Parts: sequence; structure tokens; C-alpha cells
Amino acid sequence: MGVPRSVASWVRVGSMSACALLLPAIGSAQDDQPSALPFAIGAGIIMVCVVFMLLFYVYFALALQTIANKTNTENAWFAWIPILNAILILNVARKPLWWLILLLIPVVNIVVAIIVWMGVAEARNKPNWWGILTIVPLVGIIVPGYLAWSD
Repeated sequence: MGVPRSVASWVRVGSMSACALLLPAIGSAQDDQPSALPFAIGAGIIMVCVVFMLLFYVYFALALQTIANKTNTENAWFAWIPILNAILILNVARKPLWWLILLLIPVVNIVVAIIVWMGVAEARNKPNWWGILTIVPLVGIIVPGYLAWSD
């Protein structure tokens, strides 16, 4: 019996993150000047942040593509392209495309995003209050996954 793929994937991601943290520190250990260590630590932290941002982007794109496929929305591959993924969310929520302009206006974009995610939840036959949960700090990360992979 082998290890499930999801566990193996998380082990790989964990090892890549550890390498991203340790490589700059190991590289700076060869330098005799103590001024290189803060730079190496900072570079390691930035690398870890970039890895997490990429993981979140992939998670969000997969969730959005799955939502689009389950709602029979055309061009589900738009989920992978910035700006086009906002158009895809508007299409899934059945909102007009000119709302994209509203998504670019500060403060207004928060209200519009909540309304759009409420529309996405309704398109997936879920209660529309799931859209309101997108503004709750850590719960907002779970909402796209729930809407994508729940029955």
C-alpha cells in the first residue's frame, strides 16, 4: 500500500519550503562578513512568501476553474489568467461585465466582491451567505474551495 498522492504532495511542498529557508542561510555561512546573514534571512523569508503566494494562486485558480466547470460557464481556463479570472467570476455569478470597473475602485470593490461571491454561491446552489464569509479573514480562504469541491 503506497502513500496517498495528497500526502506525498504536501511532503514535497514542505521540503521545497524548507530548502527555500535554508539555502540562503547555508550560502551566507561561507561568507566571513556578518553583514550577509540578515540579507540571507530576508531572502529566505521572501522566498517562502513567494512559494505560499504561488500555492494560493494555484489553489484559487483550480477552485475557480472547478466552479466554472460545475456551473457550465464557458472559458473555465480564464481562471489561470489575471483580470480574465475576474471576468470569469462575474460570468459565473451572472453579473454584468461592467462590474469589473467597480472591482477596481477602492472600498466599492469590497461590497461588489461580496455581492459577486454571493452570486457564485447561488450558482452552486449554496446559501448566499457563503459570499459574505469571504470578508472573514481565514474563512475567506476556505470559501472558494468549499464552493468548488462540495456536492
